[in-house]
Amino acid sequence: MDFPRLDAVALIEDDDDFRAALVERLELENLTVRAFRSAEAALADIDADFAGVVVTDLRMPGMDGRQLLARLQTLDAALPVILITGHGDIAEAVAAMNAGAYDFVAKPFAFERLRESLTRALEKRALVLDNRRLTALSSEAGLELPLLGESPAIRRLRATIGQIADARMDVLIEGETGSGKEAVARALHYNGRRRPQPFVAVNCGALPEGLIESELFGHELGAFAGAMRRRVGHVERAHNGTLFLDAVDTMPLSVQIKMLRVLEEREIHPVGAEAPRVVDLRVLASSTGDLSEAVAQGRVRKDLYYRLNAVRLRMPPLRERREDVPLLFASLLARAQVGPEGVAPVVTDEIRSRLLESPWPGNIRELSHFAQRFALGLEGRRGETSEPESGLAERVACFESRILQDTLETLGGDIAETLVRLKIPRKTLYDKLKRHGLKPADFRRQ
Repeated sequence: MDFPRLDAVALIEDDDDFRAALVERLELENLTVRAFRSAEAALADIDADFAGVVVTDLRMPGMDGRQLLARLQTLDAALPVILITGHGDIAEAVAAMNAGAYDFVAKPFAFERLRESLTRALEKRALVLDNRRLTALSSEAGLELPLLGESPAIRRLRATIGQIADARMDVLIEGETGSGKEAVARALHYNGRRRPQPFVAVNCGALPEGLIESELFGHELGAFAGAMRRRVGHVERAHNGTLFLDAVDTMPLSVQIKMLRVLEEREIHPVGAEAPRVVDLRVLASSTGDLSEAVAQGRVRKDLYYRLNAVRLRMPPLRERREDVPLLFASLLARAQVGPEGVAPVVTDEIRSRLLESPWPGNIRELSHFAQRFALGLEGRRGETSEPESGLAERVACFESRILQDTLETLGGDIAETLVRLKIPRKTLYDKLKRHGLKPADFRRQ
C-alpha cells in the first residue's frame, strides 16, 4: 500500500520568458504546472488542500516571495514552498528557510537541482495529505478504534456485530491480547436495544482474591466481618444492560459455578442475602485464547463453556488486517500527546513500511505505544540528523544526505535503482555515500 504520488506545481515568476521556459521544462518531467505572474494571483488559486508544491521567485513586484511564504503558512503550515533566488539573495533565502520555506535554488541553477528538491517536496506533501486523510476517516467513522478499517476480516466482524447486536443470546469473544475484544463488546451493546442501559466491564483476572464473590454478586450489610454496608455487585449493576466478563478463563472454578447460575437462571444470590434476586442482562465474555483448550486443561468448566459458546466472535490480530494499520495509527496519533513543539511528526515512508511490515504481536496496545513514542519524537527516521543553522555549505550537505537517505529508504538500499532514480554516475554515488557515512546494506529490507 503506497502513498499517492503527487505531480502538481504552482509556479510564481514575474519574468515571462523565464516562467515559460520553466513551465515547459517541468511539464517534460510529467508535472502539472499552474503558472502565475504574481503572488496575489497565486493566492487566489491555492487553498489549504493544494495537492502539490509551490515554487516562487523571491524578488517580485508587489508581494515578494517571503511575504507569499508567510501568507501560505497561515493557510497551511505544511505546504512546501521552494524559493528561486539570485546569488545576492542567498542570505535572505536562508532566513526564509528558517521561517519555514522548504528549500531554495539560486540562479542560475541546473534544472536537476530543482527537480530533486521538487521530488522530495512532493513526496513530503503526499505524506502529509495522506496522514490528514487517514485522520479524517478515523474521526468520521463513529467506531471504536479497534473496529476501524476496510480489511475483509474487520468488515465481516462489523457485519456480524450488526446482525446480532439486538439478539438476546450471550456471546463469546475470542482474540489475542491487545486486539480490542472490549471494543467488540461495546459495539454489541451500543448498537443494540440495551444501549440506554449500563455497560459493565469486569476484568476477571483483576478481581481481588478473597472478595471475588462480593465484587461480582454483592453482599448484604453484616454478611461478614467488615461488611459495614450493603454492596451492589458488578452483575447487579448491569441489570437491564450488558455484563462484559473480560478474560473469563481466569475466573476461579468455584466462582464459575455461581456464574453459571447467572447465565442459566438470570439470578444472583448476594453474600448474606436471604433469597436470590432476578437480573435482566446480556452476558458477553472474552478469552485470550481458544476457550475449549482451557476446558481441556481444567481451567474452565465444560458447562460454562457450552453456555457461553452460543455465538462466538473472533477479533482478528493486526497481522491479519495489515491494510488497516495506517488508519489505526493515524487515529492513535491524532489523540496522542505530542512533543514539546506541539505538532506530531509527519508519517514518513520508513514509518509507513514499518507499520505495514511489523507483525505487531501486542496488537492495538503495542501500536498505541508506538504512536505515542512517535508523537513524542522518540521514533523516527533511521540516521536522521538535525539541520544545522550555520553556513550554506552545511545546509547543502544536509540536504544531499537527506536525498540519499530518502532514496535508499524508498528503494530498500538497491544501488542500481538508486543510480537510475538520482541519475548520477556510480562513482559519484559511492563518493557521496562515503562522505555522508551511509551504507546501502543498512537500508536493505530483511
